[in-house]
Amino acid sequence: MKQLLLLRHAKSSWDDPGLDDFDRPLAERGSRAARLMGRELAARGWLPDLALVSPALRTRETWRLVAAELPVQPRIAFVEALYDASAADILSQIGQTDASSGSLLVIGHNPGLEQLARQLAGPGSEAKALARLEEKFPTAALARFAFEGDWSGLSSAPLTHCVHPKDLG
Repeated sequence: MKQLLLLRHAKSSWDDPGLDDFDRPLAERGSRAARLMGRELAARGWLPDLALVSPALRTRETWRLVAAELPVQPRIAFVEALYDASAADILSQIGQTDASSGSLLVIGHNPGLEQLARQLAGPGSEAKALARLEEKFPTAALARFAFEGDWSGLSSAPLTHCVHPKDLG
C-alpha cells in the first residue's frame, strides 16, 4: 500500500509587502501549525520515505518545522517545478517518484495542491474527509491518500483523511 500526503504550506507572513512572493516567511501562526502537523504525522505513523518540497521560503520553513517533529528523517528534494505549480505539474512530479518509495509527502501551494487533492479523491474515499476537502483546504491542511500501484500510474486514489490545523488545537 502506498501513501501520498499532500500538505499545503503553513500560513505565511504579509508583514513586508515589498517581499517577493517566493521569499515570504511563515507567520507565527504558521509556525505553530507546521509543528502541530509534524506532531500529528508522527503520532499517526504517517512517516514519509521521501518529501518533495517547493523551494519557496514558506514551504522550506514548513518542511523544517514538520521534519523536526518526525522520529525518522526522510529523503528530501526541493523541486523548482512545485512552486506555483498546477495540479497536472504536481502530479507529474509525483509520477516520477521511484517505485521503492512507499510514502511520499508533497509540500506545495494552492491553488494547484488543493485542485490535485480534489482531482485524486476517488472511489473508496472516506465521506467525512471528502466533505472537509470540498469545504476548504486551508494553510497547513493535509490530505492523505492510500492506494495500490505505482506512482507513475496514479490518477485516482481513496482519500482517507483531511486534517486541518484547527483540528489539532
